[in-house]
Amino acid sequence: MGKVYIFDTTLRDGEQTPGVNLNKEEKLEIAKQLAKLNVDIIEAGFPIASPGEFEAVKNIAENVKGPIIAALARAIPLDIDRAWEAIKYAESPRIHTFIATSDIHIEKKLKKTRDEVLEQAVSAVRYAKRYCSDVEFSAEDAVRSDFNFLCKVFEAVIDAGATVINVPDTVGYALPWEFGELIKKLKENIKNIDKAIISVHCHNDLGLATANSLSAIINGAEQVECTINGLGERAGNAAMEELVVAIKVRRLPYEIGIRTEEIYKTSKLVSNLTGVIIQPNKAVVGENAFAHESGIHQHGVIQDPSTYEIIDPKMIGIPENRIVLGKHSGKHAFEKRLQELGYSLPPEQLEEAFRKFKELADKKKEITDKDIEALVSNQIRLIPEYYKLTHLQVVSGIGIVPTATVILSEDGEEIKSVEIGNGPVDAVYKAIAKAVKITHNLEDFSLKSVTGGTDALGEAMVKISDKEGNIFVGRATSTDVIEASATAYLRALNQLIMFKKT
Repeated sequence: MGKVYIFDTTLRDGEQTPGVNLNKEEKLEIAKQLAKLNVDIIEAGFPIASPGEFEAVKNIAENVKGPIIAALARAIPLDIDRAWEAIKYAESPRIHTFIATSDIHIEKKLKKTRDEVLEQAVSAVRYAKRYCSDVEFSAEDAVRSDFNFLCKVFEAVIDAGATVINVPDTVGYALPWEFGELIKKLKENIKNIDKAIISVHCHNDLGLATANSLSAIINGAEQVECTINGLGERAGNAAMEELVVAIKVRRLPYEIGIRTEEIYKTSKLVSNLTGVIIQPNKAVVGENAFAHESGIHQHGVIQDPSTYEIIDPKMIGIPENRIVLGKHSGKHAFEKRLQELGYSLPPEQLEEAFRKFKELADKKKEITDKDIEALVSNQIRLIPEYYKLTHLQVVSGIGIVPTATVILSEDGEEIKSVEIGNGPVDAVYKAIAKAVKITHNLEDFSLKSVTGGTDALGEAMVKISDKEGNIFVGRATSTDVIEASATAYLRALNQLIMFKKT
């Protein structure tokens, strides 16, 4: 098995994500987690960029053990001096210097000739070698560079002492088969390539960074530069978690030292500290990566996870997959969740609970465990419905007298009642009390949110008493708090009636 080195540039290229600005302590925290993840190289930053960046890179070099600590530098002596000052305390330091080699960059950005670029690249590597035995050279925009010139530059910098040559797809332009062919041709045409490691650095502008990186590995690249969650300039870089898991799952013949069980923890840490939210459908680490809502998928996963999961969530540090209950879910998933929550309903009650679950699912995007417990707690209270609410209408607002119209069913007969009140719930309760004509006192009423969000279930609790002081409690849940309040009141009244009848 060939060794593939993982070069993590989350703290350098990843921090160049628009809107991301990590402080010294945050960068150190991420670097320590990257060491736990067991990356081979941590590119800690670009020391010449600012005094704060220099201090952050130096702090990592002094305090993080295990991985090689790299610092980026333009092919300029001042940059290289600053990079070395920042990383010289590392156990294994690396200077990473670069210059653009494509004609568009040479002419438009650098305003130099090819010969001048070649001379500057060689001089930079020689200068860096005075400080550090491990020197990486990157040919910026290599993919759009003239192939013969690119080979000439790489051959010259290897002769100058470069231990790693990096082939960046700086603007994410390559297609996988093109990029793989480029790596293959470089290996065949650079005479001294056996003296250096070939690295690749792919951007994701066309959504192909991971595919391009894999193609490069298959064609001889030995180091891959990537970031956690695919952070980076514009559309970002190749996502490390995607690369590593793809190699592991497909059992490609390459050795990677990453501790995969640390992937999810690392992903969450980077997301929290950078403030960049991971899209729900992000491969490997997205919230939905191991979530299933479709009833067909849920049934399959319950029987055997491999029916719809090619990745074991435990591989990346997630305890288990997630069955998301929603309107697409089937009875198998609903019943399994009930059992996990400790409920075992007889068939009739299960059918009724599932029906009410489907009704709720049409109103809510996702059903939580608290929603289910609220549904079931209502379902298992076998109180006869002497009075049943069949119609409820409430008119309320600023400058409007709250008015409630209720229609109750009693033994198939309809009872209509209209009342006004101080608020919508008060109006509803007065209308219900007028309709049922049962002597009682309202002792307590409370309303609370069972779950979060504007579509949360509201739980109403009502206590009433009869003239002897016996207390009867009614509870109900609904996304409509007025409905929940009315249903809870009627349940308390029905309990009172049942008590009198028995």
